[in-house]
Amino acid sequence: MRPGIHPSYEPIVFRDKAADVAFLTRSTMTSTETIEWEDGRTYPVVDVDVSSASHPFWTGRGRVLDTAGRVEKFEKRYGKRVRPQAR
Repeated sequence: MRPGIHPSYEPIVFRDKAADVAFLTRSTMTSTETIEWEDGRTYPVVDVDVSSASHPFWTGRGRVLDTAGRVEKFEKRYGKRVRPQAR
């Protein structure tokens, strides 16, 4: 790699406010806010809206949409489509 053209890759804490979970990892992202981590060191912290701790796909709390119910609701509201019969 060429020196001087890449951003610094430093430890940072990502904090998910929805799940009240924090992850210490490395990233090129920066922040002016800091947090004291479990090891006693201070790291920059970035608040995120969704992480693997709060996303429905990863937590198993996802909803299955009833597509058949949607079609029936549409047909009830607007009438069933009548197809011309083939000869």
